[in-house]
Amino acid sequence: MTKLFAYLSYRDAPKGIAWMEAIGFDLVTRADAGDGVVSHAELRLGEAVVMAASADADYEVPPLRGRSTGGGIYLLVDDVDVAHAAALAAGGSEVFPPETTEWGTARSRVLDPEGHEWSFGTYEPGAGW
Repeated sequence: MTKLFAYLSYRDAPKGIAWMEAIGFDLVTRADAGDGVVSHAELRLGEAVVMAASADADYEVPPLRGRSTGGGIYLLVDDVDVAHAAALAAGGSEVFPPETTEWGTARSRVLDPEGHEWSFGTYEPGAGW
């Protein structure tokens, strides 16, 4: 069996976790090391799981160039408008608003408060066109 899970490091992990909770994720587990340092956290939204932790080095998140940082998280959602609005209300920055793709699905993109790229869409990767 093979599964894929994302992980993100945050300078302010409690803030990153709170942002994910604000867009609908539930905190499954969290281990704190003290002084605001999160050793490990897991958040779930449906079948999507993201692991998060406090950055253990001075990592640089790639800058936005045009409409992308070059990589990010893609979250399959039922309603792109709702997900996008929640992400902005929680402190995310808009990259592009909800739009209809040339293949007939919806998508949008935001940066979370630390610049990680999140895309919301109705297209399910792996299902084919």
